[in-house]
Amino acid sequence: MDGGSRLEFLPKEDSILSVIARIKGEVWGALPGRIVVGAGGVGYQILVPVSTYDRLNPLEGEAIDLKTYQHVRENSLTLYGFANDEERDVFLLLIDRVSGIGPAIAMAVLSGLEVKMFKQAVVNGDAAGLSAVKGIGKKTAERIILELKDKVGVVQTWEDTGDRSDAARDAEMGLIALGFKQADARKSVDRALKANPEAESAEIIRLGLRGI
Repeated sequence: MDGGSRLEFLPKEDSILSVIARIKGEVWGALPGRIVVGAGGVGYQILVPVSTYDRLNPLEGEAIDLKTYQHVRENSLTLYGFANDEERDVFLLLIDRVSGIGPAIAMAVLSGLEVKMFKQAVVNGDAAGLSAVKGIGKKTAERIILELKDKVGVVQTWEDTGDRSDAARDAEMGLIALGFKQADARKSVDRALKANPEAESAEIIRLGLRGI
């Protein structure tokens, strides 16, 4: 693999399967909603939200770096790509923590709303704003708000702009996206920062997953 191409893998819990978490390479082809990234001589077709596509403006031959989620089904394997961890965390929250939401709807949400606007809609209980997204009905919008506010508790993290650092808030959000309850995520972040006060968000998440 050449120096400009890179794949990052995360081991899937209780499985020998590795999950592709990041792809860094060259744009081999691009259309709104999908990008083919060449890495190590292999072209990976990656589905991306329209907002991500517009932000990155991928041009053939240019370098690109995407955070990815590998969705495995019985007869298919699909890669979804995002410009940053924040987009991927929202995607994971939707598909893992909201009943009835799959990758297609999660991608529609991210394509129709910037992450900041999505967070504001959930915090403010703005079902009308969410249902304005193509493919999101009123009942689905209300379910997203209800489950993320009450069951997952992400609103407290999004609203918390006190003394907590950006790294702490990002790590807490990342742990919630990975399945932690909000209270448990916060405790894990606090323990990790006690062990390493200078840790960045990625290191805090690793320490949290290890139970430190």
